[in-house]
Amino acid sequence: MMNRKQALEMLAGRITDQIVVSTYSTASEWIEIMDRDLNYFSAGAMGLASSHGLGLALACPERRVIVLDGDGSLLMNLGTLVTIGKVAPRNLTHLVFRNGTYEANGGHPTPGPEADFEGHARAAGITRAFTARTVAEFEERLDYVLNEDGPVFGCVAVEQGPLGPRSYKDMYKAERRAALRAVLSA
Repeated sequence: MMNRKQALEMLAGRITDQIVVSTYSTASEWIEIMDRDLNYFSAGAMGLASSHGLGLALACPERRVIVLDGDGSLLMNLGTLVTIGKVAPRNLTHLVFRNGTYEANGGHPTPGPEADFEGHARAAGITRAFTARTVAEFEERLDYVLNEDGPVFGCVAVEQGPLGPRSYKDMYKAERRAALRAVLSA
């Protein structure tokens, strides 16, 4: 198992012009690591990061869209995997950081700790799916995550992060939304 922030830092080192969609705890760490115009924050919409990412992937087929999701969030919208599998956008990567908790809501355990997210993705038609349990396994998959025709699904086992209070209001600034729109319409 690895530290989520460490995994995100490794990913950030390879990010160029991809749209990155993140939610809740992952979003608060991502903004610290890589604050940029091509970030889309879906905090306040638990369970919908994958749906937002799918919409962006369909609207912007020339760009890779990477969703940084949590296991608690995905559990609230497992049906999105079937939609992604059916639509099969070549430019979508969906990473689920699995820590077994609803971290953003106090660290309460998620139901079904034995759930096989990779298996769910494959059963939904997403054939390019993997699970990474160590830093080395995740690092080994980074080129795949960024370059393989999608949809790509990855379940990344991570330790629970800090449970302290988080502020999401900076993510919702109108200036952020305007900057993303400007980059995407250029």
